Amino acid sequence: MTLPYYIRLLCLCLATFFVVHALAWLAITSVTRRAVRVAGTMKPRMATRFLFLLRITPSSLGLFLVLGFCIPSYVWLEPNWPTERVGWLCLAAAVLGALVWVTSLGRGIAAVVRTERYVRRCGAEAASGGEMLVVPGNSPVMAVAGVVNPRLVVSDAVLKTLNAEQQDAAFRHEAAHQASRDNLKKLLFLLTPDLVPMLGRMGRLERAWATYTEWAADDQAVDGDQDRALSLASALVKVAKLGVSPSPSYLLSTLMDTDRDLEVRVDRLLRKPAYAEKPLAPVVAFMRNVAMVAGGVAVTLLLWPESLGSVHRMLEHLVQ
Repeated sequence: MTLPYYIRLLCLCLATFFVVHALAWLAITSVTRRAVRVAGTMKPRMATRFLFLLRITPSSLGLFLVLGFCIPSYVWLEPNWPTERVGWLCLAAAVLGALVWVTSLGRGIAAVVRTERYVRRCGAEAASGGEMLVVPGNSPVMAVAGVVNPRLVVSDAVLKTLNAEQQDAAFRHEAAHQASRDNLKKLLFLLTPDLVPMLGRMGRLERAWATYTEWAADDQAVDGDQDRALSLASALVKVAKLGVSPSPSYLLSTLMDTDRDLEVRVDRLLRKPAYAEKPLAPVVAFMRNVAMVAGGVAVTLLLWPESLGSVHRMLEHLVQ
């Protein structure tokens, strides 16, 4: 099929992203089980960062190669010939690349819209405005909602159930979520394309990240204070007794949206967390060295003009 110059560039970008993203996605999923085990040897805050980086690696790598190599090599070396043909294999990869992006962007936009509607509805129902929206009703709601301007949403039922110390510990937990920008990370997960449209989510990795995120928020809320730990554990149990309902939006960081992890969280709070004794220094050093080597190779290739020629030749094979 013969396509105009810039349409060919768009097809090449989408096809290149899809191929690179798919290969990286398969590589990450093949080590997901081991990665989750490694995360279990880390403190929760470090585990969340480790798993987050793994989750966004396929898309980040795909975008880096497209923006850093595909576009410059094409614009610099590809003559503007109107008769250049694009093969069906390249077109198929480009269509799949477009579909995974449309799906992920639609998912992210829908989540933002639902969250904003939820916050506006809570604001309309709340007795007073401000940073904290106290909504009437018996639903056990305590969550930070939103990304750009997150608001703390709390129901009357929760405030009446918790005493002052328990409220303070719960508020500190939500403040930890807000400080870590966990809602933004959830949005980035939604915006990250799947392997193929609407299939192939990294469920195990995302569930592990969500678990360690709650543990990290608990640890930051307690900050080594055993009395505060007891108050937060009591708050979790009391809120669980009110009932646990599914989150009304994707972009919420709740005190507790499921009781599946309740026993483990309470147990962690009532005793000093026991992490595996495997030293983390070698893991950190290895990741740092890998990042330095990868960054050095990328900079060298970008500064070496011949690298763009090599990329262009590979794109010529892809477009056939």
